[in-house]
Amino acid sequence: MNDNDGGLQDNGLAESFRRLIRQHGPISLARYMGESNARYYTSRDPLGDMGDFITAPEISQCFGELVGLWLADIWVRAGQPDPVHYVELGPGRGTLASDALRAAARYGLKPTVHFVEGSATLRQIQRGTIRGVAHHDDLTSLPDDAPMLLLANEFFDALPVHQLVRAASGWHERMVGLDDQDRFIFVAGDKPADTIVPESWRKAAQGTMIETSPAAATVMGEIAQRLASQGGAALVIDYGARELRTGSTVQAIKAHKKVDIFDYPGEADLTAHVDFEMLGQVAQKHGAKVLGLEMQGHWLTELGIDTRFEALKQRAPQQAEIFQRQRNRLVADDQMGLLFKVLGIAAPDWPTGVGFS
Repeated sequence: MNDNDGGLQDNGLAESFRRLIRQHGPISLARYMGESNARYYTSRDPLGDMGDFITAPEISQCFGELVGLWLADIWVRAGQPDPVHYVELGPGRGTLASDALRAAARYGLKPTVHFVEGSATLRQIQRGTIRGVAHHDDLTSLPDDAPMLLLANEFFDALPVHQLVRAASGWHERMVGLDDQDRFIFVAGDKPADTIVPESWRKAAQGTMIETSPAAATVMGEIAQRLASQGGAALVIDYGARELRTGSTVQAIKAHKKVDIFDYPGEADLTAHVDFEMLGQVAQKHGAKVLGLEMQGHWLTELGIDTRFEALKQRAPQQAEIFQRQRNRLVADDQMGLLFKVLGIAAPDWPTGVGFS
């Protein structure tokens, strides 16, 4: 499939987009992605073998346990503030929180738990996983009376992006329109978009295409402001490059397979590579300090994932091959090890976390 085959799935959201485009003209990719994902995430449990994708916490409990140990370590070195809040953005089934909090509790870290989650389906599952969790629609209602330890695992990749193309007349947005058979296609926007292009890319060569996410910048700005004023630390774990690159990274996943981004609006997971360079800059601009950015494989290795998997193999040698596959999926260069990154952020007066150079 390609961009010109879009719109094969005739569902309510697809028809809503078509009516909108017919009446008002092409819409931004960010709007298409944002509304599609809003419908997608509020209507199902997308995780696991019966869902559309699997995340690191679902691969092995070692992932969440190491994250929990990282949180406990930086909390202890920050003086063990009490109270302290555990905050997770897009927590899925609550698996990461369950594993992380269990590991952290061994070192005395027992925070109140807050999930930023919009899906009623997932909220119900999360309540069964984490007793006493408080749910929030967004970051604005989170408590501000104590330091927070925040996790965002595969959250930022689902936030909508704009695609911008450098034309002879300047930068223009790549929009979503309809062809003569009523299928979704990409079309060139007719309004200048130079104001939302990063300064370093303003004079790029004609034909250059980049992605930018004001939504991601807004969320990171809120996180950084809270860290600066409340204290605490945050881990952003996701896939993407260290620096902004050219080209489209938007993809759709359905039943663990890539599909055309226009075929199943609201019924497939739409994601894009995270711009970690931008997130770090926004964090610093809003008063937080960047602890570092590491490849997931390197970061987990520094935290001792190989030792933990060896212990599992010794306790259950009959499952050694399964443990090795789990370890490789999280750490190997050709799987999640290089593509996924770990960005550490903290309040200015908090210590640097382990695993960051």
